[in-house]
Formats: sequence, structure tokens, C-alpha cells
Amino acid sequence: MSENLFGPQLKPEYRRETHQRNLSGLKHLGRITPLPPQPGQPLRLTATTSGLIPFEEVCCRYTWDGTSPLTEGAATIRLTPLETRWDELSWDYVQVWQGEIPAAGPGVLLRYAVAGRVAGSARWVFAETQTTDPQAATLFAAWIDHNGPPAWSRGAVLYHIMLDRFSPGRGRAWKSPENVHGFFGGTLQGVIDNLDYIQSLGVDTLWLSPLFASPTHHGYDATDLYRVEPRLGTSQDLETLISLAHQREMRIVLDFVANHWSNRHPTFRDAQTNPASPYRDWYLWRAWPDDYESFFDVRSMPKLNLRYGSPVRTYLIECARHWLARGVDGFRLDHADGPEQDFWADFRRACRQANPECWLFGEVVKPPPVQRAYAGSLHGNLDFMLARALRETFAFERWDVAQFEAFLAAHERFFPPGFSRPAFLDNHDMNRFLFAAGGDTSALRLAALVLFTLPAPPILYYGTEVGLSQHRSIQNGLGFDEARLPMLWGADQDGDLLAYFRKLIGLRRAHPWLPAAQRRVLHLDAGQGTYAYRQESGDAFFLVALNRSKQPRNIEVPCETGKSVYDRLYGNSVLVREQSVEIHLPPRSGALIF
Repeated sequence: MSENLFGPQLKPEYRRETHQRNLSGLKHLGRITPLPPQPGQPLRLTATTSGLIPFEEVCCRYTWDGTSPLTEGAATIRLTPLETRWDELSWDYVQVWQGEIPAAGPGVLLRYAVAGRVAGSARWVFAETQTTDPQAATLFAAWIDHNGPPAWSRGAVLYHIMLDRFSPGRGRAWKSPENVHGFFGGTLQGVIDNLDYIQSLGVDTLWLSPLFASPTHHGYDATDLYRVEPRLGTSQDLETLISLAHQREMRIVLDFVANHWSNRHPTFRDAQTNPASPYRDWYLWRAWPDDYESFFDVRSMPKLNLRYGSPVRTYLIECARHWLARGVDGFRLDHADGPEQDFWADFRRACRQANPECWLFGEVVKPPPVQRAYAGSLHGNLDFMLARALRETFAFERWDVAQFEAFLAAHERFFPPGFSRPAFLDNHDMNRFLFAAGGDTSALRLAALVLFTLPAPPILYYGTEVGLSQHRSIQNGLGFDEARLPMLWGADQDGDLLAYFRKLIGLRRAHPWLPAAQRRVLHLDAGQGTYAYRQESGDAFFLVALNRSKQPRNIEVPCETGKSVYDRLYGNSVLVREQSVEIHLPPRSGALIF
């Protein structure tokens, strides 16, 4: 099966164009250190210049109070030419510039812009956009604070629910739409009625798909961010769910879309039909009234004008604060790379003021350097890179275990400490893992064993735990909705798989040291398809062993335990020696030993 979670980004021609675009002209790309920015530490900025325009100097204008750095009163630093290097791919010289913004105390919102003066002129060009117009300049921002992600998020285990597809509620039947794009009838009451089931999985955080008023089942095109979609229930239903979840020491994370909403939104309809509409500036018009920017050119989802000073920016932030005040514990931020990064610093500051314990993580389906640049504005981003690696290794088997370990070791070193990377095997925008693996539940079990023994907060997509798959690929069927079929209940569930996930999640939850653990490889044999690593924190440890091959394997790994240890997950044989353990691994199985 062909699959590409990153769309055209993996194609050589796309990578070449992106590389050249990221070097052409004056570029900053949010490159700051340290990440995340720390109170009391200077902030080093890096920029590059290359291409047709010669730059004589590069400066940064900044403010500490969140106001625009392009107004009078902003401070200025000059960046120093650091090195000149040759870039083989663009076949051009690249000048690297660096400068340092002085240290600030905690609770400061830094906002800045980078610009370069063209040699022999008084003309200043702004980074990223290459514009000379301050109104079109790209602004950057960072929320400088001691507070990283809330402590509870580090040990969270999330359950991702598509509301229309989870449960209609006790005593109600599923609807029968003509195809997968229709309404199946899931409700908030359906989630409430199944809280016992959800809690029995061992998860402690519910991530709910968009539940605001919307014309579609998925809800990523809202018409009112202050109102619950009536098909799903009422605001009272949501408050009841939040209250009951909190009583069970569970958290609620809502899917929140800031980049766009529906073209049926009242403000858009007014802006498109009324020349004097106060909402005209809420949108990005190429030529009013019918030519406007939209989410991936989907005309039913017009993009919002979230530039600094825009009234819709304030509106969206107040919407988020509204739901936090009603008990919501955080937001998964859809298409977070749509708005400028500067918006998210404002968003994070406001959300933290409303609820200091809220958790904010984005959906940024971009390479790691782009994701890491959000460390000054969000708590983190969903780990699409790890999802791809797990699927390539265990579902498609295009990677062997050595390639997976090479990726994982570098991936773990690349991101700054404390940067949230909620990890997953599948979600609503890709083929389900079980479908990708050709229905092989052993592959799903192995991938889950790795996912749930890594430090990142793991996410379980509804139905994965009971064998929910799909009929057709999202590439060959009716799109993403192929991977959003209704939840399996009762006798339709794979009981053995469900028991496996419950046990795996329970073992993770019983060892709260895991999110801070250090990992080291104990065994790696790509030819045999065997792999083992140890997660440890002080005297506590997990030993994880995997056999991806279709043959039984015996592996011996160093293990100084001073006591008997057992495979707590599969029940495989473990022979304890003086300085090692010998593990018998049947075909396509694993072991979790401690």
C-alpha cells in the first residue's frame, strides 16, 4: 500500500523547492535559542541571506509588552555576519547572521520583526515575505515563562474520539447515511454513557473532535464557536461530560480550529454580501467578494485574517478563554501552521491566564525544524514523524528495526526538553493502522508496545483498541472519512486485542516515572528482526523486546536486576542469568519485562 502522511513534502522536487525557498532572500524561520526561551537568558536569533538581493545590514526590532515592534519605541539590535557558506543545492552563497536580544524576566511576551537593508540604499526588506511594506511584514513572538506544559500532561494517556462516530447513546441506534460522509448519529451523551468503558481502558484524557456548530459531521468548519452543534447535544451535555470526567480524574481536550471556519459563518456571509460589513477585515480577500484565501483552496472553508491587530484574532482568543472558563483542560490546535506563529504566543498567554494548567498542542504536519520552532508559542506538537516511523516499521515493514532505531535516537535528541510530542499510531486523517498492516493484529500490538513505552504522551484513536478498521483506503475511496467508521460495540469487538491494550495502558500508568526515563538500546539485529531497549529512571526500569520476524527468536540482553523478572504483557519465557536475561520471542511478538 502506498501512503504518505506528509503529502508532497517527501517528493524530491518539493524538498528542493522548499530548501531553495527557505534560503532565498532574507529568512529567519523562527530560529531562536534557547528553546523554549527562558527567563533571565538572552535570546539568540539566526537569519540567512542569499539570492539576488545584496544586504548590507540585518536588524531586529522588538518589544517586551506584546505590542507591535514596527511602531515608535521599539528596541533595535543589529545582527552580525557570522559566516558565509556555499549551498550545493541552490548553487549559491548563503550569509549567516546572528544577534542577541537581552534577557527578560518571566511573564514577558516578546514580539519582534527581522529586516535587512539593501546595499547602497535606504530600503528595508522584511524577513520571510521579502516585502518593504511594514503592514505586510511577518511578526514573530515568544512567550517567555518558566512554565512549560502542565505537569499532568507529561503522564497523560489520551483517547481520541470522533464524536459523530463514537456512540449515539444508550438506547439509540446508529443512523444509516448514504455514504461515509454522512451523519452516523454519535453524541456527547454517547460519550457520557460510555465513560465506564473509556475509563476501563486506563486513559485519563479525552480529546474530542470539534463539537461547535457546523454543517458537517467532522466539525472542522464551524459556524459558531460559542455554541455546541445541536446534533451532538447541548452546552449542558458538554458541562455534564466535563464534570463527570473531572470526578473520575480525567481531563477534556477540545479540538480547536483557528485557521478557518465555514463559509456559512454569519460573519463571512455578511462580509461577502455587504460592502460596508464590519467583518471585511476578518478575511483574506484577493478580490472581493468571490476570490478569497481558503484552507487548501477548499472554498467552503475561508481562512481568517489573524495578523497582528486583527479583530478576529481577539475574537478567537476570547472563544478559547470562554471554554477554558467552563472547565475544558486544553486544546488540540488544528492546522496550527496556518496562522502566523506570532498568533500562538498571544493565544498561549491568554489561555494560561484563563487556566494556568491548560495544555496546548498543535497539528503541524511539517518537518522537525518547523515543529520545533513552536517551542516559544505552544507547549508542543503532535508527533507525525514518529507516527510515520512506526507505520513504516511495523505496518508496511519498509523500514527494518535498525532504521527505526537510527530515526528514534536522533528524533529524541532533536527536540528541546519539555516540548510536548503527543504520539499516535493512527488518526482521523490517515488510514487506520490495522488497515495499513493488512489486518495483522500482531503488527498493531508490536507498534503499540513501542508507542506506550516511549516517554511521549500516547494517543489511542477510538476503535483501534477493538480492531476497528475500514473498507477502502482513503486514497482509493471517499477520502479521510473511510478511516472514520462508527465504533464497534459488543460482540463486534476484538476482545483479545482490547484486553491487550488495557493491560499495556495499565502497565504504563502504573509506572509514572516513564515520561522522564532515559532510553538505551540493549540489542539490535536487523537481519533477525529483533530489537530490545531499556527505559530507566533511578532503580526503576522497563525492558522492551521485539521480534518482528515470522520466525521464533531467542535473544540474550544484559540485565542486572538482582531479582526475578517476567514478561508482563505477552507472558513469553524469560530465563534470568547472573548478568543477563534470555528471552524467547515467538514470531511477531514482544515482551515487556521488569
